Amino acid sequence: MVRIKTKTTGVFCEKGFKLPVNYRKDAKVLLVGLGGLGCPTALMLTRAGIGELRVLDDDVVEASNLHRQILFSQDDVGKDKLVAGVAALRRLCPDSPTRFEPIQSRLLPDNARELVREVDIVVEGSDNFATKFLCADTCFLEKKPVVQGAAVRWITTALSTDPGGRPCYRCLFEDLPAQDQAPNCAEAGVLGSVVGFGAALMVELTLRVVHGCPDYGHVYSYDGRLDRLRRHKLFSRDNCALCGHQPEIVGIGWSAYMGENCESP
Repeated sequence: MVRIKTKTTGVFCEKGFKLPVNYRKDAKVLLVGLGGLGCPTALMLTRAGIGELRVLDDDVVEASNLHRQILFSQDDVGKDKLVAGVAALRRLCPDSPTRFEPIQSRLLPDNARELVREVDIVVEGSDNFATKFLCADTCFLEKKPVVQGAAVRWITTALSTDPGGRPCYRCLFEDLPAQDQAPNCAEAGVLGSVVGFGAALMVELTLRVVHGCPDYGHVYSYDGRLDRLRRHKLFSRDNCALCGHQPEIVGIGWSAYMGENCESP
């Protein structure tokens, strides 16, 4: 297999993939969450010159998160993440052609399909399973590629799913776990450098999609304690509720995502 390294971002593409014209200038990306994963992801995508970055968040900056939310400083504590984050991106990347559209909201069953429908790719780095499943299901139904990442303690993972949706996020995790079985990084803790590594994986997968040489259907996992990066092939499940032969999920409704717990990333 011949691999071609592009001169612009260093993304590797297998021979046979055709790079789309104006791939970066025209790409519209929806970034779900401006948290530990979202901050470095937004910074790297902006420096790569992605066409349009729509950032979705409704939270404020907290001092306890500054070690991993690298766009913010102590002076930003208490401010809206979107206001402080977009200002930081413009300050740090003054020559970037990226256009920003801040969206003061969470990803919710009421707005998910419209938000996803209007972009080319979705990048999700929230810290709760309700948002992750909602994002995965919506992208499948709207036939949009999605890159999803997570980080907790020493571990970070990233997955890219194609517009056809097989294999999908539910092939990896069948359904939402019980709340006491899935602590988020605020509860379990997370190493800031591990979050940064996870964001780099997410950006690599995103730029591969934008370039036209995606790496769909593989789970990347990094263990910070062992300093080990692994790439696992994800297999689709015939009985998957989303992408299986007899899918059960054909629409988006509040009850399927524990709506009251669909917290901001």
